[in-house]
Amino acid sequence: MPELPKTYDPNAVEPKWYARWLEKNAFSADAKSSKPAFSIVIPPPNITGVLTLGHVLNNTIQDILARRARMLGHEVLWLPGTDHAGLATQTAVEKSLRKEKLTRHDLGREEFLRRVVVWQEKHGGIIIEQLKRLGCSCDWSRQRFTLDPDYARAVQQAFVDLYEKGLIYRGRRMINWDPAALTALSDEEVIPTPQKSALYYVRYELADEPGKFIEVATTRPETIMADVALAVHPDDLRYRGMLGRKVWRPLARAEIPIVSDEVIDPKFGTGVLKVTPAHDKVDFEIGRRHSLPVIDVLTAEGRITCPDVPELHGLDRFEARTKAAELLTKAGLLAKTEPHESTVGFSERAGVPIEPRLSEQWFLRYPKTEEALRVVREHLIRFFPGHWEKVYARWLENIQDWCISRQVWWGHRVPAWYEGGQVSDLPDVGVQIDSPGEGWTQDPDTLDTWFSSWLWAYQTMDAETRAKFYPTSVLVTGPDIIFFWVARMIIAGLEFQPGRTAAVEDNIPFRDVFFTGLIRDQQGRKMSKSLGNSPDPLELMAKYGADGLRFGLMRIAPSGQDIRFDEKQIEEGRNFATKLWNAARFRQMHGLSEAQPQLDPAALSIYAIELLARLNETIAAIDDAFREYQFSTVAQRLYEFVWADYCDWFVEAAKSDIFSEDSAQKKMALATMDHVLAASLRLLHPFMPHVTEELWTLLGFGGAADTFLDFIAPPMPIDLGGAPVQTARARVRAVYETVEAGRNLRAEARVASNQKANFVLRTTDISVAAEAGTLGRLLNAETFEVAAEFAPPAGSSIAATRLGELFLVLKESDRAVERERLEKEVVKLRQDLASTQGKLRNTSFTERAPAAVVEEHRRREADFGKRLAQLEAALISLP
Repeated sequence: MPELPKTYDPNAVEPKWYARWLEKNAFSADAKSSKPAFSIVIPPPNITGVLTLGHVLNNTIQDILARRARMLGHEVLWLPGTDHAGLATQTAVEKSLRKEKLTRHDLGREEFLRRVVVWQEKHGGIIIEQLKRLGCSCDWSRQRFTLDPDYARAVQQAFVDLYEKGLIYRGRRMINWDPAALTALSDEEVIPTPQKSALYYVRYELADEPGKFIEVATTRPETIMADVALAVHPDDLRYRGMLGRKVWRPLARAEIPIVSDEVIDPKFGTGVLKVTPAHDKVDFEIGRRHSLPVIDVLTAEGRITCPDVPELHGLDRFEARTKAAELLTKAGLLAKTEPHESTVGFSERAGVPIEPRLSEQWFLRYPKTEEALRVVREHLIRFFPGHWEKVYARWLENIQDWCISRQVWWGHRVPAWYEGGQVSDLPDVGVQIDSPGEGWTQDPDTLDTWFSSWLWAYQTMDAETRAKFYPTSVLVTGPDIIFFWVARMIIAGLEFQPGRTAAVEDNIPFRDVFFTGLIRDQQGRKMSKSLGNSPDPLELMAKYGADGLRFGLMRIAPSGQDIRFDEKQIEEGRNFATKLWNAARFRQMHGLSEAQPQLDPAALSIYAIELLARLNETIAAIDDAFREYQFSTVAQRLYEFVWADYCDWFVEAAKSDIFSEDSAQKKMALATMDHVLAASLRLLHPFMPHVTEELWTLLGFGGAADTFLDFIAPPMPIDLGGAPVQTARARVRAVYETVEAGRNLRAEARVASNQKANFVLRTTDISVAAEAGTLGRLLNAETFEVAAEFAPPAGSSIAATRLGELFLVLKESDRAVERERLEKEVVKLRQDLASTQGKLRNTSFTERAPAAVVEEHRRREADFGKRLAQLEAALISLP
């Protein structure tokens, strides 16, 4: 059997094992298997994407669940894939075109899409290869893409079916418009963002009473040319006599009426709203109620289009805002301007303020919303953490129709056809996947990317796979897409019924949803390239190994809470892998080829009993934590068990048996080590698959069989039989507590842990003598004496323990070092005390300094005096 190298090199081990897993098809799912099914569909990363820490967190959790399920005897499908990311991909390709001074319109739709496909072939698979480097155990033979022909046809068929049910319709409505990407957005793609702006108080002159004005507070003077009315609350007494009268619009001068509407907030500004139906959703509804005209003064690109005001015509909307204020000031119609903070909707993709815009779009009336609420409320689908249920319910209870069309070329094209190319002529529309025939033109829009991904949970599977693995077992995702994706997948499953029966429980897309936290930096900021606080996971893996990154990240990822990233934790993950490696090397040094006996509870040392009992407790705690998706709890329990219970305590305590001349004792100690190491590797495998697979093989735990750890069952608690477990554990705890007390005595006496020291345990319990060797080893003692009577020399340190009184007996050389240290500290403290007392005796200081500063000096005087007395007493006690 090959000897373990002295140091662990993850960059040599990890690629080797991943290649071997792929070669042996270790992750392939068998839809014909009789094993119970466990399935996850990957949240498909965008083809524009590269690996981020968010991907590492999400996919490590999925991998942990998949590998553990295989170990528990399930047939596991972890289905991977990527999303075409319509707007994001198109934006990336258009950016490259700008280097050629071209636009997609210069190329035309067909040539532009050809360019996108070329870009996709070059860049689209990068993140998949990076996920493999992380160790993800997906069934790569089933990798899917949202523009695969079969999948794309299913998306279009879903559109047709919903249209035929009257749930999809085309209408002219106010939508969210992205003036940078030139497309409609759904409400969920608009990010409310606090903004500092200004409130402009504009004077509107009464048409029938020249010289009298009404002031209107607005944040958007650049849209005044689109004003069609002023509105006040019907109960606002300030304006009761104004209703029905008219005012002059200040820019593009025209008469507009004053109307009343209950939606107006009398407390905002002056209580008067300028009604601009083309550029505000609330204004649009007011306009409909009062049959007001609609005037649009903004182009799709966000520029002013109003030849009647040439000073503004053609300006960008924000430039026009400043210019409009100048024009109003010049005309004496701007009463004042004051700072104002408001919340503005920003495009999630383009990062610019959206514009409410009247536009002809396709909309979906959500089906099955009541059923979607019920399956979560009745826990047919469970959310972890549970508080996300309320957020989910609030959205469904207040759901709005979904704008599903996008003015983007890359994606699933809307399967609607228009005779003669008259896109706006709805009576001549034909909704079907293929062209109705000659003379029909397909709608130029594509569908919102989320309209394709809401079918992801089942449409990625063929009928046989679906029969075995649907509904899926769990979805791991971020709470930021609870509306974009989670809720919509639930609705799609209930609506299209992909299950084997019509029963609700067969059509939900998943049984559990685990929401990860958001990774932030140490200052609590979101990770971003612009802030420079987002480390590259590939660099972290090169430095610490994939296992180190995975384990380190999982230890700081409490369930559903945001995570403060600290690279030191990833370094600890690597250090933990090294600790495990060194523990395995120590075991290998003591004869792996020699078969060890079965564990005999009656022959176990008390330290072995304690370790095995701790292992049983760890296994039970891990099982409980997995049921609640408490991954950081699992990682921390494993860390503490392997590092502290096994390495720091048991291995050191067991050396007495390992180096004993009693071969039976030695074999039982080694048998205990084998059992615990094998159990630890199996428990750790889902978190750290590469290093555990390597050690399992090199230590010979797998025997001659070429079986990966994914298919070795996790350990079960061991029955310790008739061993006096509680008595043994109590004695071990007393030993370990005594060792801790002795180490504290060392620290207080400034005796280094690697320096030999002399200890005496004064006790009348003669049975303690049996543990003297272990106590001495754990304390790094030069001598360790157990005595019923002991007269400690002056200067000895003492600690009371359950085993008796423990004395650290300082050697002359130690006492000399300690005396020198104490004398230096006494000199320094006397100087500090004298300096403080000098200031307090100085009346100039006590009378002029702030009272808090004087009081602080008085506290220092008392503290220095107390510490000086303690040190002087310690000096006197030293012989």
